Amino acid sequence: VQLQASGGGLVQAGGSLRLSCAASGRTFSSYSMGWFRQAPGKEREFVAAVRWSASSTSYADSVKGRFTISRDNARNTVYLQMNSLKPEDTAVYYCAADTTGGGMDCWGKGTLVTVSS
Repeated sequence: VQLQASGGGLVQAGGSLRLSCAASGRTFSSYSMGWFRQAPGKEREFVAAVRWSASSTSYADSVKGRFTISRDNARNTVYLQMNSLKPEDTAVYYCAADTTGGGMDCWGKGTLVTVSS
């Protein structure tokens, strides 16, 4: 599986961005997918995840109520809608896939999100 994230950019605090992650492979619909981020000088952290059926989602407390993860299995794409962005959301955002059921094991290159105050 190859993952390609896009949609990052510069936005003012309070603004919105939508990240996309396009996946190759015919079994995308069977994978749980997630978004993670890494801010400068910090460890990579979990942001959100969606089960293969899209019936279940989970979020980090820091983004709950502001970010929404979704997926379109027909397009092999997972999205992260980010609203009410804050400067502390500034980070490189990565999408990941759980291809084996044992945790995220496939990672794409990140996309940079910068939120100015």
